[in-house]
Amino acid sequence: MEDSIGAPRDITGRLLDAAVGYAEARHWAVLPGSWLETDAFGAPHCSCGAAGCAAPGAHPSRPDWTTSASGSSPAVRRMWQHQPESSILLPTGRTFDAIDVSEDAGCLALARMERMNLPLCPVLGTPGRRLLFFVIPGAAAKIPRLLRRLGWLPESLDLAVLGEGGWVVAPPTRTAPGGCAQWARRPTPANRWLPDAEELLSPLAYACSRETAAVRVQ
Repeated sequence: MEDSIGAPRDITGRLLDAAVGYAEARHWAVLPGSWLETDAFGAPHCSCGAAGCAAPGAHPSRPDWTTSASGSSPAVRRMWQHQPESSILLPTGRTFDAIDVSEDAGCLALARMERMNLPLCPVLGTPGRRLLFFVIPGAAAKIPRLLRRLGWLPESLDLAVLGEGGWVVAPPTRTAPGGCAQWARRPTPANRWLPDAEELLSPLAYACSRETAAVRVQ
C-alpha cells in the first residue's frame, strides 16, 4: 500500500525523484499537474479549487500545459522544487501512446502476451481499475482500422487510446477517489523500446471481447 495523504515530506521527495527519473532514464516529457489537498475534516480535494473537479489531483494546472512539459531532467527538477506537491503527468502522443482497457481485460491480455512471447511494454494501473499499455506514438490514429481488420467493431470494445493532447498520471501520484497510480509492469531497460500497437492489439481486443461477453451473460 502507498502511504496516506498525511505524509508530505516523504511523498514530495518521491514525486521529485520519480519525475526526474522519468525524464532522465526514459526521456519522457514530464508535466507538473494539480495535487490533492485536505480540508479541515481531512477530506481530500483538488488544488484547482473547482467544485466537483472531474479529476482531483490528476490534471494539468495551467492552460499552456502542452508547451510547458519537458524531458530535460534539470528543467523537471526545477518544476518540482517550485511546486513539490504537483502530480506527475506524462503527455501522450509524444514518446508514447497508451492503450486503455479495464483492469480485468488488461490482466487477461498480459497473461496471453506472456504465453505468446510478445514484446514487453510498461503497463500503468490507475485507481479507477484501468490498465494503460504504452506503445509507440501513432496508435490513436490507426487502432480503429486495425480492430476492424481483426474482425472487431471498435465501438463494441471497452478499449480507448490516449494520443496527442492527452496525458497519463504517473506513480507515485495520489489521486481521489481511490488511491495511487501504480505500475503493473514497471519501465525497465528490457522494455525501453516500446512495441507498435499492432503487436499487442490482438490479445487486448480478445480480452476486451471476453469481458464484454461476460457482462452480457450476467
